[in-house]
Amino acid sequence: MKKFNIRKVLDGLKEQASSSVSSGQSGAPENNLMHETLQSENFQLCKTVRHGFPYQPSSMAHDPVQKILAIGTQSGALRLFGRPGVECYCQHESGAAVISLQFLINEGALVSALADDSVHLWNLRQRRPAILHSLKFNRERITFVHLPFQSKWLYIGTEKGNIHIVNVESFTLSGYVIMWNKAIELSSKAHPGPVVHISDNPMDEGKLIIGYEAGIVVLWDLKSKKADYRYTYDEAIHSVAWHHEGKQFICSHSDGTLTIWNIKGQGKPFQTITPHGKQPKDGKKPEPCKPILKVEYKTTRLGDPFMILSGGLSYDTVGRRPCLTVMHGKSTAVLEMDYPIVDFLTLCETPYSNDFQEPYAVVVLLEKDLVVIDLAQNGYPIFENPYPLTIHESPVTCCEYFADCPVDLIPALYSVGSRQKRQGYSKKEWPISGGNWGLGTQSYPEIIITGHADGTVKFWDASAIMLQVLYKLKTAKVFEKSRNNKEDKQNTEIVDEDPFAIQIMAWCPESRMLCVAGVSANLIIYRFSRQEITTEVVQLLEVRLQYEVNDMESPPEGGGGGDRDLPTPGTASPSPQTTGPPTHPSTSSNSSDGVRDNVPCLKVRSTPLKQSSGYQVELVVQLVWVSGEPPQQITSLALNSSYGLIVFGNSNGLAVVDYLQKTVLLNLGTVELYGSNDPYQRQARSPRKTRQPAGGLCDINEGSASEDRCKSPTSVLASNHQQFYNGGGGRGDHRDNSFSRSRSSSVTSIDKEAREAITSFHFCETFARKGDSAITPCLYVGTSLGTVLAVALNLPPAGEQRLLQPVIVLPSGTLARLKGSILRMAFLDNTGTFLPPAFETWYEPNAAGADSEERDKARKRRPVSVSPSTSQELQESQYAVVCSEKQAKVIALPSQNCIFKHSITETSFVLRADVVQMNIGNCVACFCANGHIMTLSLPGLRPLLDVNYLPLTDMRIARTFCFTNLGQAMYLTSPTEIQRITYSQETCENLQEMLGELFTPVETPEAPNRGFFKGLFGGGATSLDREELFGETQAGKASRGLAQHIPGPQGLEGMKGAASGVVADLARARIALDERGQKLGELDERTAAMLASADSFGKHAHDMMLKCKDKKWYQF
Repeated sequence: MKKFNIRKVLDGLKEQASSSVSSGQSGAPENNLMHETLQSENFQLCKTVRHGFPYQPSSMAHDPVQKILAIGTQSGALRLFGRPGVECYCQHESGAAVISLQFLINEGALVSALADDSVHLWNLRQRRPAILHSLKFNRERITFVHLPFQSKWLYIGTEKGNIHIVNVESFTLSGYVIMWNKAIELSSKAHPGPVVHISDNPMDEGKLIIGYEAGIVVLWDLKSKKADYRYTYDEAIHSVAWHHEGKQFICSHSDGTLTIWNIKGQGKPFQTITPHGKQPKDGKKPEPCKPILKVEYKTTRLGDPFMILSGGLSYDTVGRRPCLTVMHGKSTAVLEMDYPIVDFLTLCETPYSNDFQEPYAVVVLLEKDLVVIDLAQNGYPIFENPYPLTIHESPVTCCEYFADCPVDLIPALYSVGSRQKRQGYSKKEWPISGGNWGLGTQSYPEIIITGHADGTVKFWDASAIMLQVLYKLKTAKVFEKSRNNKEDKQNTEIVDEDPFAIQIMAWCPESRMLCVAGVSANLIIYRFSRQEITTEVVQLLEVRLQYEVNDMESPPEGGGGGDRDLPTPGTASPSPQTTGPPTHPSTSSNSSDGVRDNVPCLKVRSTPLKQSSGYQVELVVQLVWVSGEPPQQITSLALNSSYGLIVFGNSNGLAVVDYLQKTVLLNLGTVELYGSNDPYQRQARSPRKTRQPAGGLCDINEGSASEDRCKSPTSVLASNHQQFYNGGGGRGDHRDNSFSRSRSSSVTSIDKEAREAITSFHFCETFARKGDSAITPCLYVGTSLGTVLAVALNLPPAGEQRLLQPVIVLPSGTLARLKGSILRMAFLDNTGTFLPPAFETWYEPNAAGADSEERDKARKRRPVSVSPSTSQELQESQYAVVCSEKQAKVIALPSQNCIFKHSITETSFVLRADVVQMNIGNCVACFCANGHIMTLSLPGLRPLLDVNYLPLTDMRIARTFCFTNLGQAMYLTSPTEIQRITYSQETCENLQEMLGELFTPVETPEAPNRGFFKGLFGGGATSLDREELFGETQAGKASRGLAQHIPGPQGLEGMKGAASGVVADLARARIALDERGQKLGELDERTAAMLASADSFGKHAHDMMLKCKDKKWYQF
């Protein structure tokens, strides 16, 4: 990921932007008056954390001492899980599938083997794990990897049937090799197949069992370098497991059988079991079953052993779900799974294979789920999974991200969501409990909302880089279940599958109001309540939002000013159906030729609806068929709780709904918003006789052919978008979306500008018209042709009058035109401070005895701190920020002069743009189709950040990318995972402290006691000096061309200085011990020499004394 340093050219860019502003003398003084606090130094882009289930998992490992779990995927990703809230994501650069994982138990390291025949050593003692060593095999394909407990020698089995041994400290190959032709019978001419299993005898480290795919098992003596025993079976082997005493082992086979062998009886298996096979009465061999892909054999001190296996079902169980079988004593439990089993591991009390294992749980890795089964309780209940692995429970169709929410919001959602939890889970604590939480410095609440294909909406607590589900809302309850009536479906539904899928969401965190738009052209408005209610009749509005351009020479009267009584092409239901169950009087076609008219796509339920605490339906709005033409899907949506209004739009026009009075206030075609000032020469549109192609946002799985069903609202309006959505990455024909050039539609070439869609809304209190002296409530509308139009809102006084008097809606003309579809609008005051839309605070709608005064108080609009100017000659009071697919503009109000303009991209287009609040200022954040993430200052629109983050963008990311305040962003990186990123320098600097620690110092359990008699008679475990056996002195050097050693990214010097590296620690400790031993040896030699010297001196002194004893002094 490359960051472009553009600080040195900011002044030049600013001058260029200033030179291109529209004529107006206010540009220069505005720039001088407002000081921009954000600089390029405040921005840095980096990934923070990844949530969700690992996409396409392929392997799994568990550290029984550290109690952490590792999962590898087919794309080379590595996900590590500790206690709830401690997660880590790593990625192998090659992107090859992870075929095997092996922990260096309680040493903070992990070995991964990939499908590209490379082996890597990961250091887990740092918050962001890194690769220390890699080894790339050149001649042989890796099929199996085994690392014995407390050993530094790694066994690697290959497709050729050979076994190589790697020193994990130096990551170098040993010269000791077990060749397949020496392992099998010399008389056997057939190749035994790839190595499918390697493990050492629990009681004798010098004995290695090797399983070959063809059905041969070899007990290899490491010291004598020969096979002790060979065991042959006529069915292929999938896995092998030892009994802890090392006298028996069990094999699983391709015909659904289990064979148990005594190590000293190599003729026939001691016992053959077919767990799911029918036993014939005549003693014949049972019918073959599906392969048993894996078996584990675990013993208990006080009871029968556990045999746990996956697969092996009978072939006649067609359509049966994948199963895990637990055989304990005489009982056999078959546990059905929702998805195919990838792998499973049995969690045991001890890491030692030569002791009673005492299994207490089984971790089952499925293709789309992770299940942990409690073996200690009757019925084998599952543990409640605390990880956020259910994001993909139904495919995600849209996302929204909110940072710095009201502090009482998360507890409120949690309190109602806790009542939705399932029962029947194990009562024990989650067994994967390793690691420590990070020291989070972010104290503000964050919430992520996901919309799903089945109509569910999930609220997630995303505070402090964690993720936890808070509340789940099922919107499909509002509608009646569709019957299997094909004719009825053709009459109503406009999507072939997932008719309840969520397309757009609008949420007000302060008032807790929620509005969701579905792919079936429906909207549901929800209000939050802590009390249960039963709704006898669901309030319903039906809207005819269809527009035909019939007469191009006579535009509608009363254009730019926006008359209240503008003619509308369609009429809306004037009031909701409030009496009796909601029926559809016009659901049947009202013409003789069977043309469907006034038919909604979904039928609202007619029976009473019991609504539990949480979000409860306030109003349902449905677009209906018009003259045989289905309603167009909703492309934009906005909600304002202070005004009590919802506005939505599509390719035909827009509608404003008052959800307090349950009425439609405005129903206009897009052209009629312009009035007589329409700048486009639109051609008459021929009505379509055929049905609209399905256009849901439902399917996100594996990037399949359903991508053409998953196009964004603007994608069906611009031909230059089609190249991107069909996988072209935006490199195709990049057309200039100027206003003189027609912008073709993917629906029909005749439509052209007549199909101008509504792409964005923004409620605000601002100046409705040019030169106004006072601010009023307004609605700003953005279209797919780059036009921004204003709609004035005349609201009755708050309180009782608001519910009785009508709201007057007046289109007020055009504010600005930009290149490309309008994506985002926002407003700043005259100091550059962000002006949020007005809102009301939340109140309990179902409170007993709630009087009108309380409601009036809650419904008062939030005042906006803007000092209106008394004269137009004074400085501007507000600034409108408008961002489109191509450019951004800052417009002064009420003069409507463009004071700043910036071209965001020429060769691509913006997918997502937001005006976000940082700690010390505001900025515009953009995500482009070419993968660039950019930020622009406000109001000057100076480029502050430009990073080529995702060059290979796909539709899923385009649809789910979200920016939010305080430098946070997220997107769906796979169908099952959310990737969160930050573009804040402050967050990047603090990220290391916020991340959790995977490795914690834990004392390794004591080895099992051999006992007096076992030690006396040799019945206990025997150890092996692998250092001597596999070392270079005895084994020699390995072949040079067999494998290539690749140092980690840190380099050799970096590894030497990495204080937290486990291998570096071990190597340095060993060197220190050697040095200490050498010094002690030298000291011992010196001491011995000094003693010898002292003895010699004493002897010489004694001899001299005896010699000179009788001499006089004068004789010397």
